[in-house]
Amino acid sequence: MDQLIALLFLDVAGKPLWLWLGFLAIVFALLAFDLGVLHRDSREIGIAESLRLSVFYIAVAAVFGGWIWVSMGPQAGMQYFTGYAIEKALSIDNVFVISLIFSYFAIPRAYQYRALVWGIIAVLVLRGLMIGVGAALVQSYDWVLLLFGAFLVVTGIKMLFASEGETDISQNKALRFLTRRMRVTPELHGERFFVRQPHPVTGKAVLWATPLFLALVVINIADFVFAVDSVPAIFAITTDTYIVFTANIMAILGLRALYFALAAMVHRFSHLKYALAGVLVFIGGKIFWSYVFGKVDPAISLGVTVAMIGAGILFSLWRTGGGTDVKHAA
Repeated sequence: MDQLIALLFLDVAGKPLWLWLGFLAIVFALLAFDLGVLHRDSREIGIAESLRLSVFYIAVAAVFGGWIWVSMGPQAGMQYFTGYAIEKALSIDNVFVISLIFSYFAIPRAYQYRALVWGIIAVLVLRGLMIGVGAALVQSYDWVLLLFGAFLVVTGIKMLFASEGETDISQNKALRFLTRRMRVTPELHGERFFVRQPHPVTGKAVLWATPLFLALVVINIADFVFAVDSVPAIFAITTDTYIVFTANIMAILGLRALYFALAAMVHRFSHLKYALAGVLVFIGGKIFWSYVFGKVDPAISLGVTVAMIGAGILFSLWRTGGGTDVKHAA
């Protein structure tokens, strides 16, 4: 018993092991409830249900952030909420790309939700590895934060002047590699990622991938690309690995629920990129400011981040105007 208690209090990236296990238990409980109870059967998710689920996940993230605020202090709480807000805002672009991927592979809305659930499990592993590497670099070499800051400033400037050209999924290198190396069925087979079918030459039953599996792979590659921006952005706010990881994962969990509402109205956020560009430049510039003049008050970081994102959302909604397509609302 004493050994078990000692193990639970083992230091892992600056926090006792039980904190990490507790958070992962919350995540997997939410996934199990979501997939095993709420969405046991394949069906289309309407906008109204998507919004209700989103409110639920935002409430869970807020309660968890409140616990961090109380147990770890106001500074840690503000860092968590700042990171959560940035990740949530950056994920809107991710929604647009995911929507394009599902459209390219002609994935029915009834099958999209479970694909996103399996995608989030892969994201847990991928983000965990990226954050772990980032934390190790920051702890070993302080100047890595300066590289993160410079990267965020450059990324923000590039985002500000980026063209509005549509992404061509067919030119994705990973997709082209997989289609050359794997047997892929021309049609879907429900929610299955793999099926056994006769080989066209030998007639022997062999394993084939389905378009749903290819969509899942491309979505995870897209998440990796977006993580290259979001992970350095949160490390620019705090080097506390626990806060970086929990803020990232909580925002991504909520994104899956919000996807079906955002996918129907993502065109309404076409001007949000200017606010996101400003946030990335601000967060990146804050690192250099901290090195020269001292750390910026976390309350200022949270206030500026939320104000810029909020202004960007309101401006984008005002400029796009018009109604929202609610044909899928429940």
